[in-house]
Amino acid sequence: MRTINRINIIIGHAFSWLAIAIFVVCFWVVIERYFFGQTRLWMQDLYVWLNGAMFTAVAAFALYRNDHVRVDIFFRTASDRRRAVMDLIGVCLFLLPFMVVIWIYAYPNVMRSWARFEPSANVGGMPGLYILRSFILGFAVLIALQGISMLIRSVLILVRREDLVPEDFRYKYDQE
Repeated sequence: MRTINRINIIIGHAFSWLAIAIFVVCFWVVIERYFFGQTRLWMQDLYVWLNGAMFTAVAAFALYRNDHVRVDIFFRTASDRRRAVMDLIGVCLFLLPFMVVIWIYAYPNVMRSWARFEPSANVGGMPGLYILRSFILGFAVLIALQGISMLIRSVLILVRREDLVPEDFRYKYDQE
């Protein structure tokens, strides 16, 4: 659990810096278009691709931080044990199966894209779309791993070993 959390923290922190790159590239594209009357399609692709890479890479970090949307009307008022049961059910019935579905459907497309070294569909766009498509597989793996970490937390809480759950990974609704 700690290793999975640490992996997602490192990846989340690293890829969150792409937000600055997205802003800078997007800002420059606007400056070029409206002040210099020119457009470089590869730069338009770049900020969209950076956005896709950032959001797929940091999704598991957001799950670790409990930043995803959930039905808080039930979760917020529940005890830690009830939250653990809800997480256990949610991860087993929804999160992990959905990540398997994403992997199954994305894998052939990503492999086909790599086989062709697929570039942007835009003429004059960025090369390397196959790299961006690979982030879909990374997304599925990182979210699934974080789901496994959540399962471990749930089991520890249900067997009354909350002491083994890292402080930064405990349910925090009571303090908010």
